[in-house]
Amino acid sequence: MITDIIIPLIAVGLAELGDKTQLSILLLSSKTQKHLHLLLGVMLAFLIVDGTAVLIGSYAMNIIPIDYLKIASGIAFVTFGILTLRTSKAETESENKLRFKNTFISGFILIFISEWGDKTQITSGIFATQYNSILVLAGVMTALTLLSVLTIYLGKLISKKINKNTISKIAGTLFIALGIIMTASVFLS
Repeated sequence: MITDIIIPLIAVGLAELGDKTQLSILLLSSKTQKHLHLLLGVMLAFLIVDGTAVLIGSYAMNIIPIDYLKIASGIAFVTFGILTLRTSKAETESENKLRFKNTFISGFILIFISEWGDKTQITSGIFATQYNSILVLAGVMTALTLLSVLTIYLGKLISKKINKNTISKIAGTLFIALGIIMTASVFLS
């Protein structure tokens, strides 16, 4: 029974280290002061996406073709990149916060769209076919929560050390690059 939690926790935790999702959370957290709102939006998206995978098991990917999911994710990343770069140009010394309408919604949308078809979602679904679904979801959500909290904290530290305008330019460029890579992977495979 404990393995039903521990194995997904370790596997998803390791799979998410350095993943595009954590990079996205890091970049968003370095651009806002509303870290709790960001965490709540991100965790709701993870719960819906990974919860769906756990509920449906290994059949979750048959609902929507994975290529469509990758294209939608790529478009979302490019959009966030453009918004971030545009915000960077519009910022003044007194306005250093990311101007997405709502930190909760920004975190939710970015993670919700980008996680469909991601390796952690697929892993969650596969574990649900082998172990107790509720315990798998508990392990997966624990791993994602721990990593997200650490990533948001790291983003907060980075934002204190590096000029906000530089962070915006790096974040926007990375979002666009990730979006292009994700979309291109559909057409190159």
